[in-house]
Amino acid sequence: MRTIQEWVERSPYSAALGVRCEELSEQSVSLVLPYAEQNANPGKALHGGCAASLGVIASQAITRAALGAEAGPFYTAGLQVNYLAAAIGEDVRATGRLLRRGRNMCFAEVEVATLEGKQIAQVTTMVRGRFAAEAPELRASRGDDGATDPGPMGPHIGKLNFGRARGLEIEHMADSHARITMPFTEANADADGGMHEGAVLALLDTTGAMAAWAETGPGSYKASTPALQAQLLTSPPKQDLVAYGRVIQRDGDGFWSDVEVAGQADGCVIARGTVLYRIVT
Repeated sequence: MRTIQEWVERSPYSAALGVRCEELSEQSVSLVLPYAEQNANPGKALHGGCAASLGVIASQAITRAALGAEAGPFYTAGLQVNYLAAAIGEDVRATGRLLRRGRNMCFAEVEVATLEGKQIAQVTTMVRGRFAAEAPELRASRGDDGATDPGPMGPHIGKLNFGRARGLEIEHMADSHARITMPFTEANADADGGMHEGAVLALLDTTGAMAAWAETGPGSYKASTPALQAQLLTSPPKQDLVAYGRVIQRDGDGFWSDVEVAGQADGCVIARGTVLYRIVT
């Protein structure tokens, strides 16, 4: 348990966020994330990538405890995040519990709430252990047409607190499409050596949101992510990443964006998902 707690707290990405492990067993875990400006959107609202990160960190901690270290390497093969409310300048706690343990996978659910009990997000996951099996052959990303138009919003997004901490760069943001890069840095790394899954989900979430903004253009709107679905296809590599997002459907103020995350060096897809984003006039 001590080794797992050290993985939680000493992974550079978790440490950069400020995650603390309060309790851990084979059945449950409790994590605390104190409020920090670098984890917030404008208005002191907790970035959605932080809530998703708490979900995968908590679920992996439970899985590592339940299956044992010999089951590694681990990756979150399936994840659903429902964002219920915003945490505004508040500390939050992630409480996770094991739903079912299989031979090489564990199902878990995680509730993210303020310390006063207001629910912020509900996360369900399936985490898989590879038991040292050879990594799968990954397919190449379909990419995009290579356009480089960051639009009026792109130059500013990477300068916001959380995006700046991750090193996000908006390369393209126009015509319902977005392309964002994220470097492999200490602040984005996992103690196991590659990019942290939480950083990957933050990139995926941001790219889906920016694709929606690329359809509407800037304005005095209210916006948020109600839900995110994602799959990690392997343990994230130690390389810079690029995410490609495009709006596939719109229903009034709701935008569904499909996102692929790939390695910049090899072009292989390591994660994919769909972001449901709302932009309300």
